Amino acid sequence: MLRRLRAKGPVVLVPLAWTFVTAAHFDIVARRTLLIAHLVMATLLAAFAVLSWTEMREGALRVWRRIVVAGFVLTVAGAAGLVSSSQRLLWTAAVGWMLLPASGLWDTGRRAAADRGTSPLAARTYRVGGALSGLGAAAYVFGSVVGSTATLAGLLLVGVGQTAGIAAAVVANP
Repeated sequence: MLRRLRAKGPVVLVPLAWTFVTAAHFDIVARRTLLIAHLVMATLLAAFAVLSWTEMREGALRVWRRIVVAGFVLTVAGAAGLVSSSQRLLWTAAVGWMLLPASGLWDTGRRAAADRGTSPLAARTYRVGGALSGLGAAAYVFGSVVGSTATLAGLLLVGVGQTAGIAAAVVANP
């Protein structure tokens, strides 16, 4: 059951996380609630890394192992930003979580396209998900200068892109 949770859980957690982040950006979620979410996410990432370490030794999974470890650091930085009210740490955590999966999805799509055993639709979905996440990061950064409409667009693009990518991974690996 634990293996199944590790394989299928992210398809729920990724869109939930981006929905939560979006709500927090518009003051719908209290800061304390966001801190608790960061601590829970850091715990889940650490557990996932430890439990999946040996399974993620090669290829795209090795890239994702690195992303999970770096994501743990970003999540802890976000928690520290919430405790210290450091906008720089919060911004770094958010943008980092946009760009890390963007690069991982793009890499996974590239690898999947070269693998004859992977569906072309899955390969395209990974690449599109990575591109949307990257574009979302750019819109989010732009939003910090021009305002909340670009910020919201960036968050939505990231959420849709990363959700599509993780859904493709779950479908491709039943």
